[in-house]
This record gives sequence, C-alpha cells and structure tokens, in this order.
Amino acid sequence: MSYTKYGIRPEFIERVKVKMKNPVTKDRIKKVVEGVNKYDLQDRVKVRRLIRTAAGILHENMTEAQEEQLIAFVIGQKIDPNNTLHLLKLWAMFR
Repeated sequence: MSYTKYGIRPEFIERVKVKMKNPVTKDRIKKVVEGVNKYDLQDRVKVRRLIRTAAGILHENMTEAQEEQLIAFVIGQKIDPNNTLHLLKLWAMFR
C-alpha cells in the first residue's frame, strides 16, 4: 500500500474508513472537497486546510508529523478529481 511509504499508519486509515461509513460524516466531507481541482491538490496550503477541516469533522487529533505525512501523500499522488482513473486508483488503494 503506497500510503505506508509515506509513514501513514494502517490503523489510522482503518479508523477513518469506519468513520466515513457514517452517512452524515460522509456528506460533510463531500461538501468540504466539493469543487476541489487538481491544482488545489498540489498546493501545500490548500491541502493542509483540507486535512485540518477533515480531521475536525472526523474528530481525529493529528500531530504536525502526521499532517505532513498526509500532505506529502496527497501531493505525491498527483490526484486529478476529474479523472476517473485517478479516483479508481485511490478507491482500490483504500478499499
């Protein structure tokens, strides 16, 4: 799993996946990422803001190191939210 290469712990991912199964939480996260484009996901400041907002919604306390790992992961993936292949790749990584 490529997220482990960035130092992101599998336990953290499992916790978030369980929390995302709640429809209310899922809708709130969808609203946060609505309108995000590939250029936003390559901007460290915008990615940090998205991660902090999502962590607040999910009630996850994150250290600065964990934040930096997630930022590096998102930027490293070069995600284009309008490209179906990119989204399928991410889905396969976290299913």
